[in-house]
Amino acid sequence: MGCKVATCGRNHDRLYGLQSTHPSLPLHTLVADVSNEHDCKRFIESTVQVFGGIDILINNAGISMRGLFKDLEVDVIKKVMDVNFYGTVYCTKIALPYLIERKGSIVGISSVGGYRGLPGRTGYSASKFAMQGFLECLRVEMMDDEVHVMWVAPGFTSSGIRDRALNDKGETQEQNPMDENKMMSPYEVADRILDALKNKKRALPITFLTKETIFMNKFFPGWADKLIHKFYFKNKQLVK
Repeated sequence: MGCKVATCGRNHDRLYGLQSTHPSLPLHTLVADVSNEHDCKRFIESTVQVFGGIDILINNAGISMRGLFKDLEVDVIKKVMDVNFYGTVYCTKIALPYLIERKGSIVGISSVGGYRGLPGRTGYSASKFAMQGFLECLRVEMMDDEVHVMWVAPGFTSSGIRDRALNDKGETQEQNPMDENKMMSPYEVADRILDALKNKKRALPITFLTKETIFMNKFFPGWADKLIHKFYFKNKQLVK
């Protein structure tokens, strides 16, 4: 679409592979960890230096976790919050002057877990609730500056996030309990987000399951509790 794209990540090889795949496109990459405020500053400032400004900021970095709170090391929640919530706060704060200058857009990739607490994902849901609350405040604050703010709940997406989810000890879980082949592709999610950006939507819940869960939780919360328990538990054991 003619956009200049900047992206960061912790894995140098994957970023190099991205550049190698698209050698002729205006692409800026930087090895950075969004849980580190200094890394966020380097990424945002280098993007401005390379491209001259920022029109759209998409806070997409995320980490998940799986484990019952009674078994959980509390540090797991901190690790998830550092990436999912503080990563969004750091990047948004540093990029904000440039976004105000261009009357740009800020997007947060949230989750159905940002609307409804999910069992086994206390830290993950907490981080997404925090992200949405932060962005909702910011949306109103930015109205006079004409900066658009939007959050997205993609639903289950085959993004690999569950392959690197933390267990209750803060280690990468050994096995992904979900079937990635039955999930929406990240390419379809990206297309939906681009369409929503064009129309400056407030929020974008994508899948029917996400919309159904939000509706049920709002109007029939007790019933939603039972349905979600049935989905995630079997014989009193967390299975998803």
